[in-house]
Amino acid sequence: AHGYYFSGWKKCIHSSRDFSDMVFIENYIFNKDVFLQFNSTVGEFVGYTELGVYNARNWNNDPNILQQKRAEVDRYCKHNAEIRQAAIADKT
Repeated sequence: AHGYYFSGWKKCIHSSRDFSDMVFIENYIFNKDVFLQFNSTVGEFVGYTELGVYNARNWNNDPNILQQKRAEVDRYCKHNAEIRQAAIADKT
């Protein structure tokens, strides 16, 4: 009951039918506070606490990590949105 709480979530946001405005956001949460975030619009990690700034600095200096996160818009967001859109279109 008095331990630590770590979680995270990923979100894809878009309003266009062709997904051209798709944004990928990934939050890292410690004890219910977002301490680090990757936003594909920004293109790098942003830290909101001392721990988050430390991690953001390290991860932003690793081109492999940044390349992987920047690719999530296509790999994760657009891929899944296309599947869902096709499923919905088949029902209409």
